[in-house]
Amino acid sequence: MKTYLTGTGLYIPPYSISNEELVESFNQYVDNYNAEHASEIEAGERTALEKSSAEFIEKVSGIKSRYVMEKSGILDPNVMMPIFPERKLGEELSLMAEMGRDALLQAIEEAGIEPNQLDGIIVACSNLPRAYPALAIEIQHAIGMEGGFAYDMNVACSAATFGIAQAVGSIKGGLGTRIAVVNVEITTAHLNWRNRDSHFIFGDVATASIIEHSETPKGYEIIDSKLFTQFSINIKNECGFMDRGEYFAAGRKLYDDINEPVTDKLFLQNGRKVFREVCPKVSEIISTHLQENNLPAEEVKMMWLHQANINMINLILRSVVGKEADPAITPTVIDEFGNTSSASPVIVFHRFKDKLSSGDLGVMCSFGAGYSIGSVLLRKV
Repeated sequence: MKTYLTGTGLYIPPYSISNEELVESFNQYVDNYNAEHASEIEAGERTALEKSSAEFIEKVSGIKSRYVMEKSGILDPNVMMPIFPERKLGEELSLMAEMGRDALLQAIEEAGIEPNQLDGIIVACSNLPRAYPALAIEIQHAIGMEGGFAYDMNVACSAATFGIAQAVGSIKGGLGTRIAVVNVEITTAHLNWRNRDSHFIFGDVATASIIEHSETPKGYEIIDSKLFTQFSINIKNECGFMDRGEYFAAGRKLYDDINEPVTDKLFLQNGRKVFREVCPKVSEIISTHLQENNLPAEEVKMMWLHQANINMINLILRSVVGKEADPAITPTVIDEFGNTSSASPVIVFHRFKDKLSSGDLGVMCSFGAGYSIGSVLLRKV
């Protein structure tokens, strides 16, 4: 039974923040902090914060800007997080469901089908807005899809490729013939905007993909998927429903301050360790995956990689294809979007899939917290 990726959709948020805007806000916060704690800093009881620059951000990440769902709160030195008005569940569509719906409707249109022709929806992302009801079921309702199933899953930045693998498995297991994978990310809400090493990394976005069995080849044939996980705390986000009890047990009040103690549970990574440990493993997984399918690396025309960091992308390209590999094999969108977690390889695929010719081989690969790595081999029909 052959399965195909037949349509993709991309929802882009209404606002963009440049490195220059972000740095101006961050450096104002640094000045305020250092002035407020000047006596402690001078006494050696507290470390002064270091300012950032647009040049530093671009050099270490390749990021020049990022799209966001809310801008004013992020750029306010006294707030430094997105501020969203509450939406009453059941009375109005949640923000993430709205984003996912719009991306999914685009993908449905491109695939040439109707919402009710879907058998399932998998929402695969890093951060879900609630425990239940599932965001996927809300999106199912929002597009007017009757019957079938929908559920949420989380494999952090690898969620899209894992979701595609689950969709393929569900189709081969007889659960349906058409399944959508939706990746909705408001990563700006899980970010500590006061952390110089990571405040610039993430952006918001939503993508969607249609996976289907078809007797008539179309889109991209999904040749095979390969998944890998290994426990690591070098990338983590510990915010969760048990925080209230844990903070109470420690004698801390959850909402004493808008930034404490919540920020110590937000996104945190050891970037240098992640680079050293993840890049070789990603290259190994892709190379092994190709070998298992008797496909030479030189046959790969394009790799749609997770847009985590431009230096990681370049290293993986050289490791898999060779030192003299053409950079066009790994197109990037990180300069415009930043890191959009699970959605990022789908953005690249969506933007560049039409550049290949019939019969060309491509690899979609994502990697991130867990550690988790997903590789999907695709051939253009």
